[in-house]
Amino acid sequence: MSSGTEISSTPGRAIPRTIWVLVGAAFIIALGYGLIAPILPQFAGSFGVSMAAAGAVISIFSLARLLGAPGAGRLVDKLGSRPIYLTGLTIVAASTFFVAFAQAYWQILALRFVAGFGSTMFTLSAQALIVRVTHPSIRGRASALYASAFLVGNVVGPVLGAALSFLGFRAPFAIYGIAVAAAALAVGVLTQHKPGSAPLPPAKPKMQVRHVWRVPTYKALLAAGFTNGFVNLGARVSVLPLFAAAVFERGGAAAGFALTAFALGMAVTLQFSGRLADNLGRRPLVAAGLATSGVFAVLLGSATSFWPLVILSAAAGIGSGLMSPATQATLADIIGNERSGGTVLSTYQMTQDAGAILAPIVLGAVAQAAGFQAAFAVSGAVCAVALIIWLVAGKETKP
Repeated sequence: MSSGTEISSTPGRAIPRTIWVLVGAAFIIALGYGLIAPILPQFAGSFGVSMAAAGAVISIFSLARLLGAPGAGRLVDKLGSRPIYLTGLTIVAASTFFVAFAQAYWQILALRFVAGFGSTMFTLSAQALIVRVTHPSIRGRASALYASAFLVGNVVGPVLGAALSFLGFRAPFAIYGIAVAAAALAVGVLTQHKPGSAPLPPAKPKMQVRHVWRVPTYKALLAAGFTNGFVNLGARVSVLPLFAAAVFERGGAAAGFALTAFALGMAVTLQFSGRLADNLGRRPLVAAGLATSGVFAVLLGSATSFWPLVILSAAAGIGSGLMSPATQATLADIIGNERSGGTVLSTYQMTQDAGAILAPIVLGAVAQAAGFQAAFAVSGAVCAVALIIWLVAGKETKP
């Protein structure tokens, strides 16, 4: 489909200033999340609740993102991406800050639910901003740059959290809340229009989901998004740690190294995959990512020693890194610069979040009944189905 005309705020092929501002904010957000993620279940457990209840503070965040996506998409279409982005960041900052002062388990649960709504607001509006301010020829690069900032923050955050462990459970939440509030303030100042500077492109007419649903490539993109959420998000953070704990004597450490290897594999790949998506096209990169993710998801189930686990995890990260910028660029191509695609973006995000939520349940049940190799094989099968759908229905959208 047509991607619309070039917008005035994107001179040539330079990355617009707005994207760099979003990248900086993304790094701070991810850094802070990496700071609190390892201690959040432990903090919840300190109130004397069960392990399942302690884990629920993680799930409730994802559930809120899933439930909030349709509303956030409509708000982006109606009010514009910049105010929704700033509102979402402010909600995350406030709700996370007050976790530091929680006096009961239900308060943590409620605050993380609120934070999930804020998260989906700034995530969708950031994607919408990337669509609006980037020229079609650099969409892959811009998406890869934004994803890299989140990834690097997620890698560095846990290391910083370990260094600050002496502060206890509460202080990291206050630190994260203040940092996100500072990021929101910086974005608000640096993206406001000043006399003599190029303004953000005005809001565009809304693109209806019923219209884009007629595009076969969008349906194929939803299949790829669900698969990415299922295999590279849900399975990675649920089945892989359980597998490592069952196979290795020091399963926690092995799982940590495997997750880091995945992140590093993805981070390295993002340095060139966005440019490849812009130069070679979106379709081959999505196909290569699905194929790579599927092959190494299956092989992970046969890793019985440390180095194969780490190497295969890094290779799986490469698959995710190949696919991520190309899927985002395809989505932006379909929406184009001349329309607002908040609900179109939210539908894609909901599909990906659904995969991430469903994977721990389905794969956990398969692993319990038939073993971990069978669970990893199911991940590979999901990738294979998505690859077939993509090759049949997915068309090249690169302008």
